[in-house]
Amino acid sequence: MSEKLLLDVDPGIDDALAVLMALGNDDVEVVGLTTVMGNTTIENTTKNALSLLEFVDRTDIPVAKGAGRPFADDLVMAEYVHGPGGMPSSVRESLPTPSGDSVDTHAVDFIIEQARKHGDDLTVAAVGPQTNLALAMALEPELPNMIGDIYQMGGALKTTGNVTPQASFNFYVDAAAAARVVQDGWPKIVGLDVTEPAYLPSEARDRFRGNGAYGDLIADILAYKAQGPDGTVAEGGSITSDAVVLAGILGDPITFEEAHVGIDTTGGPSNGATVYDEHGVFEKPPNCDVALAVDVDQCRDNILSNLETLL
Repeated sequence: MSEKLLLDVDPGIDDALAVLMALGNDDVEVVGLTTVMGNTTIENTTKNALSLLEFVDRTDIPVAKGAGRPFADDLVMAEYVHGPGGMPSSVRESLPTPSGDSVDTHAVDFIIEQARKHGDDLTVAAVGPQTNLALAMALEPELPNMIGDIYQMGGALKTTGNVTPQASFNFYVDAAAAARVVQDGWPKIVGLDVTEPAYLPSEARDRFRGNGAYGDLIADILAYKAQGPDGTVAEGGSITSDAVVLAGILGDPITFEEAHVGIDTTGGPSNGATVYDEHGVFEKPPNCDVALAVDVDQCRDNILSNLETLL
């Protein structure tokens, strides 16, 4: 039986890579995409998810529209990273206008339905703000015990943040939601400590350019990411954080350690920061698995090989 995978996404171009990786791997079955605001509005993230699935002829996969704003804070978006509407023109021009629509079920209810249907065969990967997952856990407190693993893309444990000096974007956007998932869900936190070192070098684009519409789409995504705000961090390569999370699900390039982590929800300059109790000073038991090391070559090979499957 293949592993069941539910992707909670805010496409976003690295979300697109994560979805495509999952679709290219025969060992997992994508049971649905749930959308959340974050990189752009909920209307745009839902449209982008539908467009992406139609582009690769996978409209059989349901898309459930979710939360359009954080629990309490004003919505902060990252269109300056991903382009207007969550996709740059170089990518959007390749994607069709979706002919279908999202399902009638709200993303939060869809997550719970899939958990009840698939049980511990189900992995949930929340690679955007954590609002949908936190709401699902509020409605069904047993959710973490019903399913297999929860992966979070977010956090800066021993490194600096990418939206403030201490916070990663996904946790900053809805710190209260991220805190709820960490407190009650025993997630696997995949943050900037491992996603930034595992950037895709510039030559990765050459593996796709000229390989049909799909290959050119991947090349355009990687090229755009290399030109963005984190391009200097990646030495001209492309940081594709959500794809690194999928590499951790589809392979074994990431080393996890049990730890106690809190999320700062004070609303001040450290709002959304991951408070990683490396030395156990709080004397609290572990509540999650944190990603602290990555085999960069293995991670890159995993990302690229899964993307190439759909060529």
